[in-house]
Amino acid sequence: MLKKSLISLAFGSFAIGMTEFTMMGILQDIAKDQQIEIPTAAHLIAIYALGVVVGAPTLVLFTSKYQPKQVLLFLMLLFVIFNGLFAVMPDYDTLMLTRFLSGLPHGAFFGVGSVVATQLATKGKEAQAISIMFTGMTLANLFGVPMGTYLGHHYSWRWTYGIISVCGLATIASIFFWLPKIANYQAQNIFKQLSYFTKKEAWILIAMISIGTGGLFAWMSYISPLMTKVAKLPEENVSYIMALVGLGMVVGNFIGGKLSDSIGSVKASIVCFSAMATCLFLVYFTIHIDGLAYILAFLTGMISFTIGSPVQISLINSARGAETLAAAGGQAAFNLGNTLGAYLGGIPLTYGLAYNSPLLVGIGMASIGALIAFYYKLLRQSQEAIVVAEA
Repeated sequence: MLKKSLISLAFGSFAIGMTEFTMMGILQDIAKDQQIEIPTAAHLIAIYALGVVVGAPTLVLFTSKYQPKQVLLFLMLLFVIFNGLFAVMPDYDTLMLTRFLSGLPHGAFFGVGSVVATQLATKGKEAQAISIMFTGMTLANLFGVPMGTYLGHHYSWRWTYGIISVCGLATIASIFFWLPKIANYQAQNIFKQLSYFTKKEAWILIAMISIGTGGLFAWMSYISPLMTKVAKLPEENVSYIMALVGLGMVVGNFIGGKLSDSIGSVKASIVCFSAMATCLFLVYFTIHIDGLAYILAFLTGMISFTIGSPVQISLINSARGAETLAAAGGQAAFNLGNTLGAYLGGIPLTYGLAYNSPLLVGIGMASIGALIAFYYKLLRQSQEAIVVAEA
């Protein structure tokens, strides 16, 4: 039976997933409303990612002396305020500002939430507990994003972000009533926590996530033209494709948690990144086959999202005394992967290559992620051998 405490974290994950990914579905509606070009409106995606990168370590550090429950309530209050303001801002400049601010609590919430989930988990099932939290984000892609996109197309994108703020209020209520008080075992000295980033292991993991998860976004950023231009699907069928991707993410999220608890987070990371590269390779060569696009959409969404729990557990295990900061840094790295995947995946298109060419970039990035994970495994083994020899 699912614990209510973990469900409250999943509520927050759902709200954050909606605010991040719905933007891609309503971008043209915002562009029309503000009378700007779509590429200009797309800056709202990049500025949110910047907010995540800035807010993740900053908010974690300056809230480290408070109990995790208090911090989560504070972060969701910021989420509600900033997304509510975004929904009513009149012009592009103020939209950019509030969009940046709405990204600030994202990484910190997942950082604190990941550590809380491991504390609430049954021993040996920590990764599965994290996967329950991330279920909210996968359900957001399956249900929330299509709903928000529909509202944006047929009514107003402002209603969409108003509803997202209401989801944040629901999260606050669920955390207040369902999440127990948890002792804060983080190092409260800011400099002691920051010392985590002086470790070689920290930067190896950040590089692994930033590059490896870029494979997912090199595919996902261009999925609409991939389906219409290469797979030759009607435009109206893209919504079905996105629903299948979301369903695959829901399944893959749970698989990743179970795999991580079964074989260890580092081995699971190697397996997941390798499987992602293999799947993208399969998509590149078979996407044009009639009817196969639907199966591949589910399969790729599933395999790509197995990576979430293993990388979060790897970060937490590498950062004794700074677990929350490490987990939040992982979210910043994930958003950097989002940016890198979209940017690098677009380079072949600028040279006139077909819309399946970003998949080649994705294959390369996921493969590099697997190699870095393998290197990290060897590094840990050598360090453990030294400890044993000195004992």
